[in-house]
Amino acid sequence: MDREIRILADGAAIAKRAAEEFVQAAASAVRTKGFFSVALAGGSTPKALYRLLVNDPALRSEVPWDNIHLFFGDERHVAPSHPDSNFRMATEAMISKSPLKAEQVTRIKGEYPDAEQAALEYEKAVREYFKLKNGEYPRFDLVLAGMGNEGHTLSLFPGTKALHVDRRIAVRNWVGKLYAERITLVAPAACNAAQIIFLVAGADKAPALKAVLEGPFEPEQLPAQLLQPNNGKLLWLVDTAAGSMLSIGIRE
Repeated sequence: MDREIRILADGAAIAKRAAEEFVQAAASAVRTKGFFSVALAGGSTPKALYRLLVNDPALRSEVPWDNIHLFFGDERHVAPSHPDSNFRMATEAMISKSPLKAEQVTRIKGEYPDAEQAALEYEKAVREYFKLKNGEYPRFDLVLAGMGNEGHTLSLFPGTKALHVDRRIAVRNWVGKLYAERITLVAPAACNAAQIIFLVAGADKAPALKAVLEGPFEPEQLPAQLLQPNNGKLLWLVDTAAGSMLSIGIRE
């Protein structure tokens, strides 16, 4: 696995670098096979990235909008109109302002009363798009990921059941500390991606980030450690506040 850690000035710098990486990955995928598949993340730093892709004229013109398919790494157990919905955030920041058509977006139906039904339906849609046989994982061109201040990523929280699931692509995950169901890609599905980019900003994340990147491998405590591509690139884009405790990484 090819791992790179870049320590940038702030969230805006992360968003800009992530946008450049997004455009490069998209161009390369479209050139190679005609389409680009990306799993989006929720959170404030990804939101800044999505806004840049539609609002910055130079970036917008480089995005191969007609050949992109959007997926989601995880979703809250809420309706698409709910303020907590990752789909709503991505729609307001980017999708509604882009030339993307509805059929180019596969969302997780968090409004279903049964979160497992939402997970199964999402898994089925992913299987159909990637033409997968049983037991196969999708090969996303890019998975965007954030990290919580306790080391969670996607909706893989410390000590939750989804950390131990295989042979599935997406599952419901009960997160006791939030008293909430989530729907999330499982780590093996994310790890089959060609590239994973973590976007991490904020001083509150510094201890967990150091533990994830420099501490022992303890994914039960630090699920972000699970996201390591089997055959692909891993890029950590972190701001100076989040990266303040690191002894590794390239400071820009």
